[in-house]
Amino acid sequence: MLPIDEQTETSGDHRLVGTDEREEENSSSALAANPELMANSLGEYLRGWLARVKGGDSGVLPVVAGLLLISILFQTLNSKFLTAGNLVNLLIQGSVYMLLAMGEIFALLLGEIDLSIGFVSGIGGIIAAELVKQKYDWPWWAAIIVALLACAGIGLLQGTIITRVGLPSFVVTLAGLLGWQGVMLLMLGKGGSLPINDKVINDLASGNLTVVASWVVMIVAVGLFALRLWFRDSRRRKSGLVAPPASLTLLKIGAVLVAGIVVVLICTTNRGTLVTIEGVPWVVLIVLAVLAMWTVLLGRTRFGRYMYAIGGNPEGARRAGVNLSWIRTTAFMLASFTAGIAGIIYASRLRSVSTALDGGTLVLYAVAAAVIGGASLFGGRGKPLHAVLGGLVIAAIDNGMGLQGYSAAAKYVVTALVLLVAVTIDALAHRGRSIR
Repeated sequence: MLPIDEQTETSGDHRLVGTDEREEENSSSALAANPELMANSLGEYLRGWLARVKGGDSGVLPVVAGLLLISILFQTLNSKFLTAGNLVNLLIQGSVYMLLAMGEIFALLLGEIDLSIGFVSGIGGIIAAELVKQKYDWPWWAAIIVALLACAGIGLLQGTIITRVGLPSFVVTLAGLLGWQGVMLLMLGKGGSLPINDKVINDLASGNLTVVASWVVMIVAVGLFALRLWFRDSRRRKSGLVAPPASLTLLKIGAVLVAGIVVVLICTTNRGTLVTIEGVPWVVLIVLAVLAMWTVLLGRTRFGRYMYAIGGNPEGARRAGVNLSWIRTTAFMLASFTAGIAGIIYASRLRSVSTALDGGTLVLYAVAAAVIGGASLFGGRGKPLHAVLGGLVIAAIDNGMGLQGYSAAAKYVVTALVLLVAVTIDALAHRGRSIR
């Protein structure tokens, strides 16, 4: 049996397809699903995009519009919301939600769920904090590597139980939520708290680049993005494959450049009172690095194509020769690995790990962030970018209501309402696609 990208299935009959024919079929299906790809100009592209939005495929438009509305609302209620200091704090606070949501994306893409990642993140933070103690005195990088490998091992264990034993992911990861919480309490012992004395690990969430380094990193990052996007789209146009018009490619590059300039301007504004605090926080670069890494993995590799294939049609993917067990197990392993990154950032921000870590709430926020951002609970649709945008929404709600002095109960209620709206939109869009 050949891999899924080397054959197609029609009416239950497997037939081999050559490279040229396969490209033609992929292009045809892409054009049918995305009429704007046929555009030769920016105007035609926008008209095709509007037609797709009217058809129910709105992409990240709802969450972007939601972010704008939330920002306007809280800025109207409190003029401090859009200040440089508060926006940077919002990014730092939301980083844990974004990272956990990016981990949850791997499960949601398969139509599964991982309820354990909140406490798995705590395990990662504890291991890193324990290894850098004076008792062991490990270098920070070695402690982080071991912590992330341990978290990946947890995901591998849970994924193996799900795929080999055939238990539902909800049950296995719910057991993981309870079990790893107990393990975390045992590791912390009677003291209930484990401080982090390593400066590098503490600086992951609280440290900043210098102003000059902030601008240099932004220019290099945008430059690499621009080169990759331009050459990719140009190569596809020259090969006769579907690709956006050159004007749209330039518009995307310009938009990313403007966004980068705005972020750096905000971060390099002095937000200190007694001392000068300026520069892009390290944690922002960490989130962007994870976003780039998982975006490439899911969007440009065979593993990513298999993930979407399984989420969209597991039986079809299985008949095409995809190893479902291996892909699903790897997905849960990557979810826990990403949770480990989030746990280290969480511990870095607090400079300690304690029993106060509420893994249950964290995992619910992670699922909510992914769904609010645009990932589907039905599987087969979602991107790491959706997790980041959803994490920003949750962080903005939490931050804005905190500025207004609202209680935690009010924050939960509002977040729940936003989640219900996002799930409703997802369900209606899924129903619309099924009808078509």
